[in-house]
Amino acid sequence: MSGMLDGTYRFDTFVVGSSNRLAASAARAVADAPGNAYNPLFVYGGSGLGKTHLVAAIAHRAQVVHPDLRVEFTSGEEVAEHLQRVIASGQPQRFAEHYQQVDLLILDDVQLLTGQRETQSELLRLLHVMQGTGRQLVLTSDRQPADIPDVDQRLLSRLSGGLVVDVGAPDYEMRLAILRNVCGERATVFGDGVLAEVARLPFGNVRELKGALNKLTAFQQLEGAPVAAADVRAVLGERGVVTPPTRIAAIIPDGSDYDGFLADVMQEVETRVEPWRVALGDAVARWKGDGYNTAVLERAMTLATAPDVDGLLTTFAAAVEHVRQLEAQAVSLDPALRAHAAFRDVARVAEATAVVARAVAALPPLPAPFPAFTRDRIEVDSANQLAVAAIDAVIAQPGVRYNPLFLHGPAGGGKSHLAHALGHALAHARQTAGAAGSHRGTVACLSATAFVDELIAAMQDGTIDRWRARFRTADVLVLDDVEVLAGKERTQDELFQLFNQLYERGGQIVFTSRVAPRDLTGIADRLRSRFEGGLVVEVPARASVGVSPRSAPTAGVPDRFFEDREKTIWDWPELGGRLMEEYR
Repeated sequence: MSGMLDGTYRFDTFVVGSSNRLAASAARAVADAPGNAYNPLFVYGGSGLGKTHLVAAIAHRAQVVHPDLRVEFTSGEEVAEHLQRVIASGQPQRFAEHYQQVDLLILDDVQLLTGQRETQSELLRLLHVMQGTGRQLVLTSDRQPADIPDVDQRLLSRLSGGLVVDVGAPDYEMRLAILRNVCGERATVFGDGVLAEVARLPFGNVRELKGALNKLTAFQQLEGAPVAAADVRAVLGERGVVTPPTRIAAIIPDGSDYDGFLADVMQEVETRVEPWRVALGDAVARWKGDGYNTAVLERAMTLATAPDVDGLLTTFAAAVEHVRQLEAQAVSLDPALRAHAAFRDVARVAEATAVVARAVAALPPLPAPFPAFTRDRIEVDSANQLAVAAIDAVIAQPGVRYNPLFLHGPAGGGKSHLAHALGHALAHARQTAGAAGSHRGTVACLSATAFVDELIAAMQDGTIDRWRARFRTADVLVLDDVEVLAGKERTQDELFQLFNQLYERGGQIVFTSRVAPRDLTGIADRLRSRFEGGLVVEVPARASVGVSPRSAPTAGVPDRFFEDREKTIWDWPELGGRLMEEYR
């Protein structure tokens, strides 16, 4: 399987999604430091889900990072055949000698060793030697170790003793990202909506997905005309829903007798050394082992009398947690910052904060409101005056009164203009605040379609953390046409997390849709409930939508609004004080 080491399969061509994120993270860690993390690494999952691509990417990156590393990529079947050949030649020792020269051994499809006791015994001995000398073993299978039949229990225990991770079926966003990647590699072009339509079909694995793309490509070439989105299902045929297998996120071994040995040693030390010095020494060893500068604790150990050890350790732990959070934020913006020394020294918090600030400043600007949609160009009439009053109230107190604000109504009613006008007003308020600052913060204003496209693009190029961090710098989020998110589970999950993060720190959220939250289909209940948790305002269709300035809205609400028996309105002295709620 030497072809797997030619660089075709790399991490930058491997699309990461919710179904394989843990496996991809573990694979990168192994590639960067073979033998130091997750040894052995066992990756399992159904056929065609990307296991071989992932472990081949380990080999490729490991050789880039460590040019002198000796790597071998083989399969369970090839190992068994190799053993049979050396036994037949009367030189069985050559089997061990061959693999003992390898620093990173990748063994694909180990389920093929079922029932081959002699090969399993040799593999067990090999695994023992490799682990003992700090060399890395990576294995793949179509099932987790415990489900492989007729395997030596000692080998089973070894295989399960490192990290066991799975790869599952791709979701919609991941399928679309994969399709776009493949088309880019092949320089294949399809019409608008074709790839999205293919991604909506519930393919159970990547091979089937690529097979469908091959079929469409062939059809397009043979017919001599581009395939339209409406033709996709006719060409490929309808597919049944694939139920993904039950997933086990990770299986990590329990502690060993070594922990008991350390406990015995510490007990002996405590009888000979002052307890407070023991406590500080233990903390120094722990934090230094995690890579942190412990100079302040080491100085405390030299004092003649005991300091407030509990208070000192509590303060130090809080400081470490703070720089950890800063590091996590910085790495999400720029992975190269992971090794920055400021994130390993609690005395350099100011420097670490400055590093994060520079990383934030280097992010691309957030999408801005549409220039023509400003507050002074809204023509107010009886159909939209309640919605106008609502956005004026939000502009006055963002994140306080109506959060989230959900505007719904048919096309042409002006809800997008209203939402973008709100975004403009809050952005302008922040600019005029200048150096004094403003609680309104930065504004992100975009369509749900653009939100989905940006997410998929980030998945394609491996910058999902940077994409996520960019939107989390916003203090105002305006998302237009959220009905587009129907059926896009990954995007909904990202929006759910962004919503919670923004809401918890008092940011303002505004949504628009053609239908009310209760009428949205294909939207997760947890997201719909958040849509409904603020103020829901209908923006009815209008005979004509003007954009010329108007004076403030006049009092009064059209009688037809009161015909909706699911809503009630309390009349307050000013229109801006009206509160509309939906009976739950």
